[in-house]
Amino acid sequence: MSDFQILATNHTSFTVSDLDRSIAFFTGALGFELLSRAPRDPKAVEVISGVPGADIEVAFVQGPGHRIELIQYHGPAERGRVECRPCDAGFAHVAYDVDNVEAAVKASAPHHVLPLGPITVIDKGPNAGGKVVYLRDPDGVTIEYIQKPT
Repeated sequence: MSDFQILATNHTSFTVSDLDRSIAFFTGALGFELLSRAPRDPKAVEVISGVPGADIEVAFVQGPGHRIELIQYHGPAERGRVECRPCDAGFAHVAYDVDNVEAAVKASAPHHVLPLGPITVIDKGPNAGGKVVYLRDPDGVTIEYIQKPT
C-alpha cells in the first residue's frame, strides 16, 4: 500500500507543432473552453522537462470533465517528431463519448483531424453495440470518438 493517494486527474498533455491549429480544433470542433495561453520560463522548463534549451508556450483547454494541456516547443532547434502507430508501445490517445459519431467526424475534418479508418460497431466490452472511430491530427495526436449504444 502506498503512503499517498491520487486525488484527481489534473490534465492530459500533448506536444503540438502549431498551437493555434490545436486550440482551434479543441475549441472550434469540440467546444472546449480556452482557459489560458502563455509562455513559460525556459530555465524552469529545462529543469522540469530535462530538455536543455526548452522554450515553450502552453495552452489549457477545458472540456466536459477533462482538461487538455497543449504545448508548443519553440526550442531547442533539434527537436523531433514521434511517429507512433496504435500498436506501438508508448502510443496514447484520448477518448470522448459523443452523441453523434458521424457529426463529430464531420466537425473534425476542417481542422485536419481525420479518421484512421471507418466508423465501426464495437463488438465486445462495456461499449458493445456502440460506434467507434480513431482520428489523428497532423502532429499524430489521436482522438477516439465513442457513441454509446442506444
